[in-house]
Amino acid sequence: MPLPRIQRGELWRVDLGYLGKVRPVLVVSIPFLDHERTLCIVVPHTTSLRGTRFEVSVQHPALSAGAFDVQQTAAVQAIKFIQRLGTLNAEQMALVERVLAQVLGLKLAEDGA
Repeated sequence: MPLPRIQRGELWRVDLGYLGKVRPVLVVSIPFLDHERTLCIVVPHTTSLRGTRFEVSVQHPALSAGAFDVQQTAAVQAIKFIQRLGTLNAEQMALVERVLAQVLGLKLAEDGA
């Protein structure tokens, strides 16, 4: 069975294993090439909110009320991807990217720079 074509900005249902269970995730990595590891960097979506600065709420028809928990960012094998749920728009991705940069201590280039 061929691996799914996974793109940055897509929402997928993914098997995160025993503790993580099957849940929606946002893909934040670029696609892997044929000679690279079949890993994708994802941010899991959760409905168990804690009110931290690292939770990013976005509206999407495929998502229940909740948020992406950027502190739980993980690398997941492509074989664990079950179903594509849709794509976030550029504005929604920018919200997640800002928080991802914050948790990693990175500085994003300013718009238009």
